[in-house]
Amino acid sequence: MKKTLNDLTKDEWNTLFPIELVDHNPAWKNIFRNEKERIVNKIGSKTILRIEHFGSSSISSIKSKPYIDLMIEIPKELLFDEGLIKQFSELGYAHFVVPARDHIEAYSSFGKGYNLDGVKEQIFHIHMCPNNNVMWEQIDFRDYLNANPKRAKLYEDLKIDLASKFKNDRGSYVLGKTNFVNETLNIIKEKANG
Repeated sequence: MKKTLNDLTKDEWNTLFPIELVDHNPAWKNIFRNEKERIVNKIGSKTILRIEHFGSSSISSIKSKPYIDLMIEIPKELLFDEGLIKQFSELGYAHFVVPARDHIEAYSSFGKGYNLDGVKEQIFHIHMCPNNNVMWEQIDFRDYLNANPKRAKLYEDLKIDLASKFKNDRGSYVLGKTNFVNETLNIIKEKANG
């Protein structure tokens, strides 16, 4: 039986899909728009309430993995809806449940473009949750870094350092960014509170 993404061990993920940062590609904005349009056309705007491009590929001044991250808002009652998951699978996405952790509620995640035979495709990640999920703070993070090039450069430097240390360890790479992201979100909250 052919292996699927859900069958991969952590080590297999890390070996098949190492952390590789590239210069920002202005085409990513259009790739996002085209994928957003495909999703809304397939699923509809009554279910898909909002789609945002986030993650490093949405920050124009820094290096990034060449992945397009999408944050999708849906009504809470559709969070793990089997019919909705099926519609995304028809668009080529594999579904994963992101378990609750710390102060983040469980939500749906989808991936597309991960090719197990090594052929390069455009990779998309979807994080899908209601608007009250703390994941939506990532949009504030994106906006702040786009408006503050010095802070964005610090983030890029951190990512480059982490990528060199953890090329084949996605978990450590992501964990290594946590303090910076949280510090930035605190700066944003302090400014909002005057």
